[in-house]
Amino acid sequence: MVKTYLRYEQASSFGVITSVDSNITYDSSGKHLLAPALEKLGVWNVRQAVCSKTLASNLSSTGGPSLAVTSIAASPSHLVACGYADGSIRIWDVEKGTCETTLNGHKGAVSALRYNKLGSMLASGSKDNDVILWDVVGEAGLFRLRGHRDQVTDLVFLDSGKKLVTSSKDKFLRVWDLDTQHCMQIISGHHSEIWSIDIDPEERYLVTGSADLELRFYTVKHEIDLKDGKSLSDNRDEHMGSEERASENKWEVLKQYGEIQRQSKDRVATVRFNKSGNLLACQVAGKTVEVFRVLDEVEAKRKAKRRLNRKKEKKSAKKEAENGDTNHEVEKDDNILTVTVSDIFKLLHTLRASKKICSMSFCPTTRKGLLAALALSLNNNLLEFHSIGSESTTKTGDIDLHGHRSDVRSVTLSSDNSLLMSTSHNAVKIWNPTTGSCLRTIDSGYGLCGLIDPRNKYAFIGTKDGKIETIDIGSGTRIGVQDAHDGSIRSLARIPDENGFVTGSANREVVFWKYERSQDSKHLTLSRDRTMTMNEEVLVVAVSPDAKYIVVALMDYTVKVFFMDTLKFFLSLYGHKLPVFCMDISSDGRLIATGSADKNLKIWGLDFGDCHKSIFAHDDSVMAVKFVTGTHYMISVGKDRIVKYWDADKFELLLTLEGHHAEIWSLAISSRGDFFVTGSHDRSIRRWDRTEESLFIEEEKEKRLEKMFDTEPDNVQNRYAPQEEFPEEGAVGLAGKKTQETLTATDSIIDALDLAEEEAKRIAAYEEEKASGKVAIFQPNVVMLGMSPSDYVLRAVSSVNTNDLEQTLLALPFAVALKLLTYLKEWSMNPEKIELVCWVATALLQTHYNQLIATQSARPILTLLKDTLYSRVKECKDIRCFNLAAMYHHEQLLASRSDVLFRDAKSKLEEIRSQQSKRLLAREDPKFERKKKKKQKKSGDTNTHGHALT
Repeated sequence: MVKTYLRYEQASSFGVITSVDSNITYDSSGKHLLAPALEKLGVWNVRQAVCSKTLASNLSSTGGPSLAVTSIAASPSHLVACGYADGSIRIWDVEKGTCETTLNGHKGAVSALRYNKLGSMLASGSKDNDVILWDVVGEAGLFRLRGHRDQVTDLVFLDSGKKLVTSSKDKFLRVWDLDTQHCMQIISGHHSEIWSIDIDPEERYLVTGSADLELRFYTVKHEIDLKDGKSLSDNRDEHMGSEERASENKWEVLKQYGEIQRQSKDRVATVRFNKSGNLLACQVAGKTVEVFRVLDEVEAKRKAKRRLNRKKEKKSAKKEAENGDTNHEVEKDDNILTVTVSDIFKLLHTLRASKKICSMSFCPTTRKGLLAALALSLNNNLLEFHSIGSESTTKTGDIDLHGHRSDVRSVTLSSDNSLLMSTSHNAVKIWNPTTGSCLRTIDSGYGLCGLIDPRNKYAFIGTKDGKIETIDIGSGTRIGVQDAHDGSIRSLARIPDENGFVTGSANREVVFWKYERSQDSKHLTLSRDRTMTMNEEVLVVAVSPDAKYIVVALMDYTVKVFFMDTLKFFLSLYGHKLPVFCMDISSDGRLIATGSADKNLKIWGLDFGDCHKSIFAHDDSVMAVKFVTGTHYMISVGKDRIVKYWDADKFELLLTLEGHHAEIWSLAISSRGDFFVTGSHDRSIRRWDRTEESLFIEEEKEKRLEKMFDTEPDNVQNRYAPQEEFPEEGAVGLAGKKTQETLTATDSIIDALDLAEEEAKRIAAYEEEKASGKVAIFQPNVVMLGMSPSDYVLRAVSSVNTNDLEQTLLALPFAVALKLLTYLKEWSMNPEKIELVCWVATALLQTHYNQLIATQSARPILTLLKDTLYSRVKECKDIRCFNLAAMYHHEQLLASRSDVLFRDAKSKLEEIRSQQSKRLLAREDPKFERKKKKKQKKSGDTNTHGHALT
């Protein structure tokens, strides 16, 4: 009989406030901040400092580092676009918390995302050097723009979404015309990689930030200005000569305006204008953000005039030393008032953070008396909020309690599995492992290991500086610090059925400790019981469940076993080629598993010290190994970011679990073995639950082999094919990419066509028999679900995702495509499927154009489609235009009945509703009522006092 096991799956992850791989951004309302949390997207309520929603895909098979969030963009509505490291883009509905669609097109990580002003179009840039335009409403890719020779770093729309400006690490800016799908302008001049670009809301100035010591500004010429050959935004054009105007390129969209020197020498990470356009923030790859004030036209001219007057005064002071004629010419030139970049952009504040800043975002809403509100994400898992005033900047708050500032070094579960303790470089946190909420945060030293006493009242932390810290879990305070060792404490092990534990340190000592309660203090204290001195540094200490043996791993790659009572030497386990970092003893005391830096797991018998099996377990050092209670199953974790589940009796790998994005340092298993917890360098703590789903060893082996050989479909074909080093200048390509889903969809369409053809033949044969007078009963094919052949094929085509439809049709052979074209006339009779029919017809005609022209049998089909499709599309277009006109007329009628415009009335209604909801919340809150009454009493007292004075 085949042995079955129960599968473990990731249940939850917590501890990450913001990750460093992506940007942060506010939603359109300004109430929530969207922050990346590795593979998740956290929606934080800024006022309450609480994560209200977590947006993550439910696909357990796609977990792992490839799904890390790399870019975020919020639309004007409640939709948010999320770019991932595998090149996919997911559109999330923040209000519902659901994924609306998934767009696949990039082959590298998505590095930049930007919506147009209406939110109907999305532009994405990637590490594969390509830019893709997406139709958000149609949930499909429009086209791919190729031309950059390195990673696309940022992009911005111009002219109401008609043009697109992209920046790249290749030091060039490119301006693309989206109507004609070609590159209009290439701008050089930067000496290093361009990291960020942005444009003000009025689209007057475009700013670029690079590793250069200055910010570069460009004036924008719009389509109207290009036709007239005149720029309204460039003040210098008013004073240009006719020769300069003649030489000016009329298709030049961006024109260099000037430069501003930055204060910091670090490279620019992000440049952003706020929503009103009166502030510009420049965040560098360090701890500072430079905030510039954008002056209006009147203020800028006034500043330029003052500068001109100062220049005249300086020259008049030197009048005696200069010639009168030359001086007269200079004054004539200087009388021309020219507004420069320094006149418009003025450095207002330099904001400094406590740690390196990863990203920033302006809040779209601003309180009275402030210029703007700014959110910062730091590289120590922290979010900070600052308010910017005209005089100074103030820090208004931060979000820091929900995660550690650095990597999680150890995790420990309480005896009843109700509490989880994690240690880091400066704090200890107590968590609820079920909900993932942080219950306590206690300041501490650099904790390398931890232990919770059996009563769950106290916790003990072994620190890097050799101290043992005692923590009262109930009050969340540190009640004692004891100097235990001269070196770092590497390991803590509980002694079963005794009041004490064992510590192993780098000073070659193994010390036994006992709990004591002194009469003077109510708190628990520690006393040293026994000490063992070893020949080498102690790395790990373990005690057998029956308290018979104590096992010590040393720096000389060996593991020593001693008797617990007499401390006499019993066994020496040698065989590892590098130091042993972890070990554990099974609950029956028969087996001991050791994990080492040599990437191997060794399973030993504790009775004779023989090595049962040596397994090459991980691709990097094995950091932790634990047996599941009551079994010989064990779980190991390593620096290769992978969790593995083993059978120590059969020496078989049962399961491989991916999810962490960095090295895994620690592991803790519940007393019942129903779940385990891992802590990692990525600052996340993940809980893995045992499910009721069975797994078989052979099936898992097959899955691992399939995953090994299941590479990208086009990688296999193009592995040895010659590839171009760089794309053609300004080339345009298809937006989608070939994936396993598109190939599966192609196969399903081919199968449906074959089945429909067979069914059509059977129907024709039945009709002939019926016409000849033979009585026959027709039995339809059960697979077709009672549908006609045409409807069955239509169902197969309609089930393909809109984004994958183009690539699916590209993979169809010509003979199959010809069959599919024959069904389009019948499908076009259905008004709901006109758009789909046009998509299919266009894609097939573009792909097989030459073959269709050369094939005589295809001409009748194309003639029918020509006559049918145009008329059907015109009918649908007329209906939609009529409906739009009726809605517009209805809007005008509503506006004519009121003094307020239709849009203003809508916004006014939303304001009234929000005020009413606030009043309802205020009535429900008793604390608010008490505060209100107190204020009224105070105001009443001051009024009476004032009357008495009068």
